[in-house]
Amino acid sequence: MAKKISSRLRASLAAAEDLSKTARRPSQTRARSGPPAAKAGYWMYGTHAVDSALNNPRRICHELLATQEVAAGLPRQLPVQPRIVTREELDSLCGRDAVHQGIALRVEPLTPPDISEVLAERDGPVLVLDQVTDPRNIGAILRSAAAFGAAGVVVQDRNTPPETGTMAKAASGGLDIVPLLRETNLSRALATLQKEGLWVVGLDAGGGRLDREALGPRRTALVLGAEGAGLRRLTRETCDEISSIHMPGDMESLNVSNAATVALYELTRPGATTDAS
Repeated sequence: MAKKISSRLRASLAAAEDLSKTARRPSQTRARSGPPAAKAGYWMYGTHAVDSALNNPRRICHELLATQEVAAGLPRQLPVQPRIVTREELDSLCGRDAVHQGIALRVEPLTPPDISEVLAERDGPVLVLDQVTDPRNIGAILRSAAAFGAAGVVVQDRNTPPETGTMAKAASGGLDIVPLLRETNLSRALATLQKEGLWVVGLDAGGGRLDREALGPRRTALVLGAEGAGLRRLTRETCDEISSIHMPGDMESLNVSNAATVALYELTRPGATTDAS
């Protein structure tokens, strides 16, 4: 049912964005009118973020807000039914610069799963972020992680912002697809990954060229540091090897989210040796 809801929701929302803002006849008797209320959880917004959350059985969803045009195209079988609001109310709720696309969902943050549990249930490489603090960068990394089939993204809890609408929007649904694993101690988390059989590769300047073929069939955990500072000393020393992205041009570095995308492509590129299961 989840996949059916997902496909219908995406198609309906895309069509609704093209409708005029004139009022429709009140055929959506299931929808309630009224302004949004400030309650527990946080508001995520945007078509893909809301779609992914509604289709994630682990996500607790409290309240769905939509404009009349968007609500008219929503499927009836949803975990929560929409409340009709105006675009101005959504602007006020999400921020005038937020691209909410006429829909917002109040949710509880996800409970981070255990690393060993994720590794047992999901294939693909693991990303580890060393003090990456910008929610947009984390969201963009989650989006790339979802696109390239990563098993999870590991972060240090005290240096990582909480889930927010900004992070969810940047992730474009990835926040509800790829587990975000919040660990107290990053070095211990790396040791756990190594114990589980992953080869830990730190991405930093001065390392050899990142090459999937050279890594062989080993399942890989890729560690990325904050822009400017790079990997911390203890993090770097814990890695099994240090690699860098081959860049023949004039730029010496990439934004951390762009670096994650390029590195994930290299680890999963067509024709490369696949990870051992």
